[in-house]
Amino acid sequence: MSMAPQELENSASRYAGEAIKCDSQGARGMAIANYQKAIDSLVRLMHLYPRSKLNQLYKERTTSYQKRIKALRESGSVEPAIDPRASPSEAKAGMDTQSAKKDFDDLIMKEKPDISWNEVIGLDAVKTALRESIVYPSKRPELFPLGWPRGILLYGPPGCGKTILAAATASEIDGYFINVDAASMMSKWLGEAEKNVAKLFTMAGGYAEREDKPVILFIDEVDSLLGSRNTEVGGESRLKTQFLIGMDGIKDKGKKIKLYVIGATNKPWSLDQPFLRRFQKRIYVDLPTDEARKKIFELYTDPLNKDPKLRTPMLAKLFEGYSASDIKDACQAAQLMVVHELFNAPGYSEPVEGEESPRPRDISMADFRDILARRKPSVSNEMRLAYHKWSQDFQAS
Repeated sequence: MSMAPQELENSASRYAGEAIKCDSQGARGMAIANYQKAIDSLVRLMHLYPRSKLNQLYKERTTSYQKRIKALRESGSVEPAIDPRASPSEAKAGMDTQSAKKDFDDLIMKEKPDISWNEVIGLDAVKTALRESIVYPSKRPELFPLGWPRGILLYGPPGCGKTILAAATASEIDGYFINVDAASMMSKWLGEAEKNVAKLFTMAGGYAEREDKPVILFIDEVDSLLGSRNTEVGGESRLKTQFLIGMDGIKDKGKKIKLYVIGATNKPWSLDQPFLRRFQKRIYVDLPTDEARKKIFELYTDPLNKDPKLRTPMLAKLFEGYSASDIKDACQAAQLMVVHELFNAPGYSEPVEGEESPRPRDISMADFRDILARRKPSVSNEMRLAYHKWSQDFQAS
């Protein structure tokens, strides 16, 4: 009878903890045996659930245990996995327990992001929604007797400014900006992921309550943490449950606490219903409009040498359907094109000190037309339709 995924995960964790304990006490034979049992459990878990999001974590742990086994076999005198004086509970926590706290504390940006609303081109409706939900309540909470949204989901195609919007919002408030991605949520050691989520919410809530300042907890690619729970293994389920507890805890603390969770995702349809309900505001960050594309081209072509006939309004029309990130890449490609021509021109030589350096030619409309023929937008029409369809069903701005 095969073991359930959670049993396999717990088994691997138990064997790893016992291996580290034996390792620290110098019992090399027992340590090797238990490391191998932990590896066997992880390999079996990955084989049974090949599509699990935790498999990368399991692979890293398997490699780590294999390296430790090799070190123990090749040397009779190797450094213990942890301090031999550590308690069994400390041993089970892993060899890098001390560095874990430092790594976790590094999630906090001590300084606010150096970006203003004026640097976010277009997206006026999104900026208004964020001001209403975060900036205004943080400055005049007495004007919101019914409270305000604490969970905000920014969704839409990649490269359209979701991260920069969160950063610009944080720059408008006198508080903290905690930036987390899926990878930093997941611990190197089994069983730590849900603890990190609990620690994250406790830390953020502590800053908000203790200093009475707004705190923005920004989680990028939130779908990788809170996606569909079909075929998931034990660790994923516990992590998601802990996240729900954390989100509910914000509401339970009362109307005055200024703690906000901003999640960003390119795949809103992969989020389960329980998580959608926790994000009271669900804001679509769409591709730039024609006017926004014009301003983005002006921004990125400003430092370049341009042909006088180059017209940004025409570029904006040509690149309809391209994201802000796509447009930046196109401008970079134009510059690379003329620089390539310069380096490969007949008779080109490196400039001699004191002489004027040869310069590339001006970038023209023809260059951008050539780039347009070779670079397709990163967002397909099918993707745009999917976002609009999801917005019709779930948008809440």
